[in-house]
Amino acid sequence: MAAAFTAQMSRRRGRWRLYVVLLNTCVAWPERDLGGGAVVLTVQARSRALNALGYALTDGARWEWTEDSESPDDPSSAVLLIASVTVREATW
Repeated sequence: MAAAFTAQMSRRRGRWRLYVVLLNTCVAWPERDLGGGAVVLTVQARSRALNALGYALTDGARWEWTEDSESPDDPSSAVLLIASVTVREATW
């Protein structure tokens, strides 16, 4: 069975960014700038971006959304949206 990783997509300062979290390694996390805009990318567009990084969604994986804030101690701080999903290295 292939190792599972977490991919995250976040929007900060108007730009979406997708990256795969690689813990306990010195390797740079694979990442991709997905461009600006307020519209959330479709699941298909996110899957294509993951494929371009060499990863694919695991069977039954669903994107989960959470929010954070730019400054956690400031309730008027801008909201940061973060989505995460379980992925595996792609095998084509």
